[in-house]
Amino acid sequence: MHIENVDIYVTGSNSKFLSSDVITEFRGRGDEIHVYPLSFREFFSVYEGTKEEAWDKYFTYGGMPLILSYNTPQEKSEYLQSLFEKVYVSDIIERHKIRNKEELDELLDILSSSIGSLTNPLKLSNTYKSEKNKVISDKTINKYIEYFEDSFLINKAKRYNIKGKKYINSPYKFYFEDIGLRNARLNFRQTEENHIMENIIYNELKIRGYNVDVGVVEIYDTDDKGKTVFKNYEVDFIATQESKKYYIQSAFSINNEEKEKQEKQSLMSIDDSFKKIIVVKDNIMPRRDDYGITTMGIYNFLLDTNSLDL
Repeated sequence: MHIENVDIYVTGSNSKFLSSDVITEFRGRGDEIHVYPLSFREFFSVYEGTKEEAWDKYFTYGGMPLILSYNTPQEKSEYLQSLFEKVYVSDIIERHKIRNKEELDELLDILSSSIGSLTNPLKLSNTYKSEKNKVISDKTINKYIEYFEDSFLINKAKRYNIKGKKYINSPYKFYFEDIGLRNARLNFRQTEENHIMENIIYNELKIRGYNVDVGVVEIYDTDDKGKTVFKNYEVDFIATQESKKYYIQSAFSINNEEKEKQEKQSLMSIDDSFKKIIVVKDNIMPRRDDYGITTMGIYNFLLDTNSLDL
C-alpha cells in the first residue's frame, strides 16, 4: 500500500546492522544514505554565540547533535566518552567477538593520536613492537581498522599520484567522522588545532558529497649543488564529484614567505587547470594570486556551501 508524504525508518543495534550489512541485505533494492554528524555550518546555525566561540566548541566537542543539549564541559566530555565506549567499542566487540579488548583500545589510541598522518597496518604493527613491546600482526590490525570503518568511526583516505594518475596502495591517512569522539578518546589531551582543522575540512568535503583522496605530486628538481633530485610533494586533499575536481591544502597559519612558498609548492607543481585552494585559520576573505591559487579563511570555507567556487 502506497501512502503519500510518509517516510518509514527501521533501526537496530549497530552490532547487528552496520554499513556492510546494508549493502548485503538491500543489494539492488535500496539506497544507503550516510548521515554525518553536524557540519560546522549546521552547528553554528543553532549555536548561541559568535562563530569564533562556535568554532572553539566544535573543534573540541564535535558535531554529535546531542552535544548541544549539554551545558558544562564535564557533561559534554562524559557524554562523548560514554558514547565511544558503550556504543562504538562495545558494539564492535560484540559483533566480532573480540577477546582482547586491550589490543583494540590501544589501536584506537594510536589512530586518535595520529589523525592525518601517513600509516598502514605494517607500520602500526611495528609501533606496537617498539613502543608497547607487544606483537600484533598487521593482518589483525587491518581487520580492526575495517571494523572501525564499518561502524562509521573512522574514514580511510587513499593516496593518489596526480601526475601518474594512479592510486598508491599504501600508506593511508585516517580521519575521524566526528572530531569530538576522537578528542574524547584521548581525554581531550591532544587538541592541536592544526590537525583537527584538517580533519574537519576532510569531513566537510565528505558531507558535501565529494570523493576525497590524498594527493602526491612527483617531480624532478635541482638541489643546491645543481644535481637533479626526485621529490614528492603532498596535496592534503583531492576532492572530486563527477566532472568537478579541487586540490585543497589545509594550512593553519601562513605567517611568512617561506611558509607560503611551502604550501603553494605542491599546488604549483600540478599542471592541470582544476581549481587549487588553500584554507587557513585566519579570518580572511577569499583571494586569488597570479598563479590562480585561491586562499580563504576557514569560516568562509565551512559556512558558505559554494565556497569551493568562490
